[in-house]
Amino acid sequence: MDDNTPVIIGVGEASERIDSPAYEALSPADLAGRAAAAALEDALSVGAIASHIAVIAAIRQFEVSGPKVVAPFGKADNFPRAVGRRIGANPERAILEPVGGQGPQHLVNEFAQAIGRGETDMVLICGSEAISTVRHLTSKGETRNWSEEIGGQLEDRGFGEGLMTADIARHGARTPISVYAMFENARRARLGLGRDAYLLEMGRLFAPFTEVASGNPHAMSRDIYTAEQLATVTASNRLTSDPFPRRVVARDQANQGAAVLIASVAKARALGVPEEKFVYLYGGADARERTPIERQDWSTGPASILAAKRALETAGLTLADIDIFDFYSCFPIAVFNVRDGLGMAVDDPRPLTVTGGLPFFGGAGNNYSMHAIAAMIRRLRAQPKAHGLVAANGGFLSKYSVGVYSAVPAPWRGFDSKALQAEIDSWPAPTIVAGGGKGTILTYTIDYSGKAPVGTILGQTAGGECFVAMTDPEDQTIVQQMIANEPLGGVVEVTPNAEDRAIIRIFRPASAG
Repeated sequence: MDDNTPVIIGVGEASERIDSPAYEALSPADLAGRAAAAALEDALSVGAIASHIAVIAAIRQFEVSGPKVVAPFGKADNFPRAVGRRIGANPERAILEPVGGQGPQHLVNEFAQAIGRGETDMVLICGSEAISTVRHLTSKGETRNWSEEIGGQLEDRGFGEGLMTADIARHGARTPISVYAMFENARRARLGLGRDAYLLEMGRLFAPFTEVASGNPHAMSRDIYTAEQLATVTASNRLTSDPFPRRVVARDQANQGAAVLIASVAKARALGVPEEKFVYLYGGADARERTPIERQDWSTGPASILAAKRALETAGLTLADIDIFDFYSCFPIAVFNVRDGLGMAVDDPRPLTVTGGLPFFGGAGNNYSMHAIAAMIRRLRAQPKAHGLVAANGGFLSKYSVGVYSAVPAPWRGFDSKALQAEIDSWPAPTIVAGGGKGTILTYTIDYSGKAPVGTILGQTAGGECFVAMTDPEDQTIVQQMIANEPLGGVVEVTPNAEDRAIIRIFRPASAG
């Protein structure tokens, strides 16, 4: 075993629920600090490890994920070093990662490679969210002061590239739930399923996730649901954006932190970390997709699928070799996409989550997959001959990072994703038109979050050009027709309004000819 072989030697999690008698209203830095301390204790002890950490890389919280966003209770000016202060660590390098749920796995991939090249020897990766506490205290008119002046070196990597274009946003699809709903309905169109059948398919996918979450002490929801319960729209399981009932979308009201400690084999051995703690990163991949409007097919995310396949290839394994998965599960399409793209059968008995998934375990902002990695490491230590795959998604199926793990010792192979990214960048983009015209609905959503429902569609002209349009927010006629009839395959005629939005003026369901 080469001395520079990277190994995961410690993982930790922390969480709190507002209904718990032990609730403390912890800040994000407190939650991440407790998770970091747990990771160091998992490896050996805080006292034995903290002074040896060369790098702390942290995930950016949701509440500071945009240049104009202000954290309501304040924030640390140097979050990685705020976490370091809580465990007695003063690393040479502190990093704040850009926005995206792929961040935890991306950082594992990045620093495993840095350790493999001999550039560093111990890295702590951490993150947290206290979204539930912020909402809870704000609703009670309470506040906290979570501001901290830490100072010191910080490599702030910014907020990342733009993942959405204005043409979609100004036509009503402004949020992840709206855009993912359009991906989901595009898949429904490709499969030829009706609304009720697809609801049940989403329920069948996620019902096993609820069982996993019920046994996870860090899960925000412990309730077990059947497929039918998840699929049935009720007052407590309302439609959010067609086709999503509330229970099949990520639960962002979470107070959770997680941390992963990586070291070189030489460093771990020198510190006396027991080798039964070692878990190896066999391979990985990182991919970036273009904005949604620049994609040929909204029913699938081929960049994510290729990233998973490339990770298996770099690991020297096949899909059949993987025993445990954690597929990022912000919405059903994120799981369907990779499961189907890898050729996994619907009744494949292998678990698709080790946490319970974002709708049930909790969608801890950009940091969910840190929890998935932590849970995966514990599972692989308990099943020392097994192999696991963690797939992390960011944006709108925009950024994807994958890691393949096992406790079975393996030489460091190294990997990069340059060729993969070049292939993705070479894909052709559709032709987009704006303004008026006539076409067929490829996908759609109906947003029920406002005072009245509003529909957004992606259409295609007879010449193959694509366009985005919406129903008139001041006139319910068209959107009610879309609610009463199947929108997919329907014909629309659109005209621009004074705000330069394409408004659907005529809708004819496909069944109407």
